[in-house]
Amino acid sequence: MKKNGILIAVVVIVLIAVMIYSLPSGTPDAATYAAAIEKERQEKDNFMRTGDGSPFAGDSGTFAGLQYFPPDLKFKIQARLEPIQTKEIRVLQTSDGKNQSYLPFAHAVFDWQGVENRLLILEVMDPGPFRGTLFLAFADGTSANETYGAGRYLDVKKVAGATRIELDFNKAYNPYCAYADNFSCPLPPKENLLTLRIEAGEKTYWQK
Repeated sequence: MKKNGILIAVVVIVLIAVMIYSLPSGTPDAATYAAAIEKERQEKDNFMRTGDGSPFAGDSGTFAGLQYFPPDLKFKIQARLEPIQTKEIRVLQTSDGKNQSYLPFAHAVFDWQGVENRLLILEVMDPGPFRGTLFLAFADGTSANETYGAGRYLDVKKVAGATRIELDFNKAYNPYCAYADNFSCPLPPKENLLTLRIEAGEKTYWQK
């Protein structure tokens, strides 16, 4: 009887383990991830409403809150990082007709529904606190519809010797010129005009 009891207990443990590991990948963390994203968005709304550097500063009474796609883990992508060996200065046009110079850093390469996509990551050259940081601007199939027509930005981190990079499009955000005309915002380079629909991150503020 004792052996039978042990055998039954082992079978039950195995069945429980099989049930746990058969759950869809990422399911246990999806709620925690979504809560963290929503917290970041609430903090940004608070800054937009009351922060000194906000594009709504002095007119916070009109701020209605930013608009977003729901958090979705499938848009948190691990991309292959391909460094650029021959680096020639890239000049991007800005929203107010000016030019901004950057140094090419690398391409972030990832597959989406069987199609390879390549995004050019640039490095800030201007003197100041942001010199040496990375800059990624892109447009996609949602641009000028659900999202801002001139494209969105995504912050990425520079890690020495890295061969991969995380692109969390749930954190994609609008440049300040999406809210006010008195800002100068670099437009995405032609390499970063994607055909796929990135239904993640910030939507256009001026909803129809």
